[in-house]
Amino acid sequence: MSFTLKCILIDDEILGLKYLKMLCEQMEDIEVVKAYVDPELFINEIENLDFDFCILDIEMPKINGLQIANLLKEKPFIFSTAYKEYAVDAFDLDATDYIQKPIKKERLQQAVDKVKKRLQNNFSSQNNFVQLNSDKGKILLQFNQIVYITTSTVDSRDKVVYYQDLSFLILKNITLDALSEMLPEKDFVRINKREIISLHHIKYFHSDNVTLDVLSKDNKEINLVLSEVYKANFIAQISI
Repeated sequence: MSFTLKCILIDDEILGLKYLKMLCEQMEDIEVVKAYVDPELFINEIENLDFDFCILDIEMPKINGLQIANLLKEKPFIFSTAYKEYAVDAFDLDATDYIQKPIKKERLQQAVDKVKKRLQNNFSSQNNFVQLNSDKGKILLQFNQIVYITTSTVDSRDKVVYYQDLSFLILKNITLDALSEMLPEKDFVRINKREIISLHHIKYFHSDNVTLDVLSKDNKEINLVLSEVYKANFIAQISI
């Protein structure tokens, strides 16, 4: 799933707002729908706006960013502020990120990436599939049918998806990082540089390998490497 994020900007400082808008416009995956210097105007128009997330200041006259965040319902938001003391309040409101001014482009990109991942996870939790390119054309990758995904030995840009009956398909020109973001986090985990597995198909595991609950076509156990780099995240995932 790839998309352009539609963003609303809110900051009562005109120069700061212009600078933030300029940074956003330098990012390929962001479309600035509208920038507000007056938060009350945003509140008056919110019902008619089409946007995915919001970047907003906290310290503003009349109504502050914390109050606005409560009106955003389930839309992600990023706070951009010069004040450290609001950090706890921000995360109590489930802010996706909290950026201190002056804002750097690299830090803003990190925050936007978090928003994208949250939106993708929301999409995955609401849908049981994602549309991708395969060697046979466009396909709907059904999450509940996947046992594991591995990097192709023929072309590392491609990924091989194995199903419960050990049939497979080839996803064209996609990274495991991209797949990790698309797959529901509660159901899948990466175990090494080359493979992602379904948590529902783990039979047992040791310190350096994972055995799946399906057999290979020659009736042997499927054992995959659990690398040291991904071990901590793997343990955290299976402990949820």
